[in-house]
Amino acid sequence: MSENGGAQPGSHDFETVASKTMYSGAILALRIDQVAMPGGRVVEREVIEHHAAVAVAAIDDADNVVLVRQYRHPIGRRLLELPAGLLDVPSEDPLAAAKRELAEETGLAAREWSVLVDVALSPGFTDEALRVYAARGLYETDRPEPELEEADLELVRLPVDEAVRAALAGEIVNATAVAGLLALAAARAGGAQLRPADAPWPGQPTAFLRRKAQRQSED
Repeated sequence: MSENGGAQPGSHDFETVASKTMYSGAILALRIDQVAMPGGRVVEREVIEHHAAVAVAAIDDADNVVLVRQYRHPIGRRLLELPAGLLDVPSEDPLAAAKRELAEETGLAAREWSVLVDVALSPGFTDEALRVYAARGLYETDRPEPELEEADLELVRLPVDEAVRAALAGEIVNATAVAGLLALAAARAGGAQLRPADAPWPGQPTAFLRRKAQRQSED
């Protein structure tokens, strides 16, 4: 008999029977869940709750993608990335957040927006998910005074084909940028119709925002 007692594969309800928070910080929380497995076993699964994030593949009239070179402390070096940021305000619209991040990091706005791709970044241990938008019709807008790492941002414009090549060559390794650039290349090659900018995002994580709201209500 199989471990799941003969049940149809894909039908098990992975119920969380208990959960314990180990850490809750500014941008993430770590909890340990007790999860019911097929066959009756209950095992521990570590889960990192994280804010949702948005990123922008902004394409100018010369068919360049606008990238930022940003220092990332966990790996101790600068990476070429798409402009991006967290949805860390309750009920914030993802598109509004994307427009804000594009302005804050590049001083640009866009007239045309669409959803390029949605990504669950590492679902083996975190609920963190990302939506990448495609933006066209770029124009300059007010840019707030940058702070912290963003005060060191370098703007880089690369032809889209060159940026895709850099991703395939391992020169662009940020997961968000790789996903966005390859999705852009695939959409172009296949003539795919992109989703509207306000398309539903069922995979948007909300657990960490709910946790923060509850903590603030208790203070």
